[in-house]
Amino acid sequence: MNILMITINDPAGTAINFTKAINKYTSHTCRLITKEIRYNFMYEKDIHIPWIKTKEQWDEVESLLKNSDVIHFHMTADEEIKLGPFKVKDYIKGKMIVHHHHGHPDFRSNPQKYREKYKKKKRTKLLVSTPDLLKLLPEAKWQPNLVPLNEPLYMPVDKPSFPVRISHSPTRRELKDTDLFIYVVNKLKQKMKGIKEIIIENTLHKECLKQKQYSHILFDHLQGYFGVSSLEGLSQGLCVVAGIDEWCRMHIHKFTQSDYLPWYVSSKDKLMEDILLLVNDRDLREEYGKRARNFMEKFWNEQKVIANLIAFYENEKQIN
Repeated sequence: MNILMITINDPAGTAINFTKAINKYTSHTCRLITKEIRYNFMYEKDIHIPWIKTKEQWDEVESLLKNSDVIHFHMTADEEIKLGPFKVKDYIKGKMIVHHHHGHPDFRSNPQKYREKYKKKKRTKLLVSTPDLLKLLPEAKWQPNLVPLNEPLYMPVDKPSFPVRISHSPTRRELKDTDLFIYVVNKLKQKMKGIKEIIIENTLHKECLKQKQYSHILFDHLQGYFGVSSLEGLSQGLCVVAGIDEWCRMHIHKFTQSDYLPWYVSSKDKLMEDILLLVNDRDLREEYGKRARNFMEKFWNEQKVIANLIAFYENEKQIN
């Protein structure tokens, strides 16, 4: 299959990771077209519309639109999107159309709008990036995100054991319990030495990964699900703290067939107690870090995640 992914901006770098993994681990080909850069994280690009300068580059865009078997839209993008002089809707006939949601605020606030649109268009190839979004789009399937486990920035590294570095990388603070995290860490710092919190914002993605890599504990959030930040930290062998609810546990178990979760599961009521325990107990947090890396290698590796996506493309084909 020739797969073309299209998105306004790349959500947490997931689209480029899918693209690279499909090309690396399968016999299929995948390309990615992006239109905007948001938050200035500078994820790797394939074809980025604002950077196109020549006729040959535009010809390549048109060729990909014409020759793709699958058009895979991420976020809120659909066939109404324009790519320079090209209207994607002029190229969708006879192709499989996939809609992949990643928790965009408009989707979270009004999922019924999207459900009605897909029903009207008879679109059945629907994906969500985290299990919680299945509650908003029950017709969809959960496609786990992936991270490139064996690239240097995603590997565990040796680091000094003191001070205990606790990192947190929110894109939007209001969605990631950032205020609570800062409050808890500041309270603990008043009582004891040896804690250093790292709030990573408005930072190039590679620099963000470096700062996480040299942390001991990573705080994701307590909203019941998990973000790409969690997967990055688990891959780096960190003790990752998050609030994983029973709904997400069920779906994670179904995908991984693992008997355990690699996260240190916390809650708003217990966060201060849990952070204090992990700061004081080096062996415990290192054990969670080792389990995290092992979990990712065994149960959440690129090959497994991509096999899941390819199976989705190949089963129950819906052609526009």
